[in-house]
Amino acid sequence: MITDREQTFKLGDVEIVRVVEWAGPHLPGPQLVPGTPAELWERNADWLAPDHLERDSGRAVLAVQTWVLRSGGRTVLVDTGVGNGRERPSVPLFHRREGDFLDRLARAGVRPEDVDVVVNTHLHADHVGWNTTDVDGEWVPTFPNARYLLPAADHAHYGPEGGYAGGRRPDDRLIFEDSVAPVARAGQLELWEDAHRIDEHLTLEPAPGHSPGSSVLRLTSGGDRAVFVGDLLHSPVQLLDPAHNSCFCLDQAAAAATRRRILERAADLRELVVPAHFGGSGVVEVRREGDGFRAAAHG
Repeated sequence: MITDREQTFKLGDVEIVRVVEWAGPHLPGPQLVPGTPAELWERNADWLAPDHLERDSGRAVLAVQTWVLRSGGRTVLVDTGVGNGRERPSVPLFHRREGDFLDRLARAGVRPEDVDVVVNTHLHADHVGWNTTDVDGEWVPTFPNARYLLPAADHAHYGPEGGYAGGRRPDDRLIFEDSVAPVARAGQLELWEDAHRIDEHLTLEPAPGHSPGSSVLRLTSGGDRAVFVGDLLHSPVQLLDPAHNSCFCLDQAAAAATRRRILERAADLRELVVPAHFGGSGVVEVRREGDGFRAAAHG
């Protein structure tokens, strides 16, 4: 199973550091990925466990983590986790959580003032939480010198323009008000659509379905390639049949089509796939197999 130890590697000229906020068993596999029978998880348990499956309970193992990229002389954070002290009544695991994420970030050599760019792949609670910090009862940007990049489509859907995602969950309004609106008030929020180039190595692209503005970050440096796919994948069982969505995907058809498109390119171009929530090493190489894919390490 994944540990709390930071992990560092390099792709071309870009250094990548993984900082884990939380990791452990989450929902039962068939509940996390509806439509997958328990038998599928059991049949693949030998390679899913222990990094992606707790064998005894049948619960999927997930991580909440931030990827730190040092690229072109700048420090870029990909997603910011859950955060501390948040009101998240719909998600007990995240509700009023208190953790040591900033200390872990510091151990990785990153102080809040060092961060130049924050990428939120989409606007869900476990991807924007450390955007802000409570200072004397007021939410303020955690990273005072950073430009925060957020997909315009998610901002429209989850913000007041979209009635906080139609007002279906109280959490959606809470997430926007404590983790997004304060960044906008500070003048640090930048909305993007279509595509957005961060630097010569890093480019954001739309990947809708999981949420309206769900996005991926592509890394190309020298001969190395990676794609940070956010919540496009929650478990490696989705590689076997990309039609399987997580229970958190908003537009099921779009999410499945996007997942297949991104995985096809990753397999063809030998891109390293970096999901937001994988345990183990946190990354996977994919290869085509029949109508689906497989993790290269388990071929």
